[in-house]
Amino acid sequence: MQANSARAEAALVQYLDVAQTVPQRLHQAMLYASLGGGKRIRPLLVYAAGELSEGRSLDNYAEASCTLDAAAAAIEMVHAYSLVHDDLPCMDDDDLRRGRPTVHKAFDEATALLVGDALQTRAFEVLALAPGNAEVRLTLIAALASAAGSRGMAGGQAIDLDSVGAKLDLLGLQNMHRLKTGALLSCAVQMGGLVAGLAPQEMRALAEYATALGLAFQVVDDVLDATADSQTLGKTAGKDAANDKPTYVTLMGLDYAQKQAKELQAQALASIDAFDLRADALRGLAALVVNRRK
Repeated sequence: MQANSARAEAALVQYLDVAQTVPQRLHQAMLYASLGGGKRIRPLLVYAAGELSEGRSLDNYAEASCTLDAAAAAIEMVHAYSLVHDDLPCMDDDDLRRGRPTVHKAFDEATALLVGDALQTRAFEVLALAPGNAEVRLTLIAALASAAGSRGMAGGQAIDLDSVGAKLDLLGLQNMHRLKTGALLSCAVQMGGLVAGLAPQEMRALAEYATALGLAFQVVDDVLDATADSQTLGKTAGKDAANDKPTYVTLMGLDYAQKQAKELQAQALASIDAFDLRADALRGLAALVVNRRK
């Protein structure tokens, strides 16, 4: 995980314009947003799913490795853009992200808005210019666009904003997080599987894994928001309760949420049994998601 996290960081540095590129302030802010820490869960999922393929020739492996780097960087750019916009005053209005001032605080609101726009468009440019089969690249672009759009992450964020002060039932809460958080996590696994050239039944197994993992990620987020402090989290703790947002903890209680996270982890692991030792990285990531402390 440490090696692939460093690999993702290197890919981001490679694909993002250097800070000296005009306009300098915008590119500096893009680097600030993308390289300021974070768990790199989505790139790690891309790499872990990409490792499931067997029997490539050396030439094909080198090409696929470069495509995996492009996919890992692209999905992390989209994730970083979403955090920049999520922190804006018109959204969640937060001053702290990854233990540092949010982009609109470190720079300004207009720059933060443009950072999100530029990171999102750069992500699709990176995928379009990636090496390898054009059909695979097109499928990667379509998958990321779907996961980030109104039927995915952006749609989930809209539901989240509409739910402030509202009473969601458990099904409604799960649907919101399936879009807001789960869509990009599922996309990361899908992208890795696409580059690996997995069979349809293997892709279905990955989809089941990603669905359970995405929900577990959000359940743990809700638990940490209710139990951890801001210094540990690197962002403002207790904001969901303060903003009267529905969470698994407020809806079902802390004990239920903690138990649910473990059950979802078990579901994720069961779905990838057929991959034997090739899926150890995916198993490790499931443990990381559920056992994390920030």
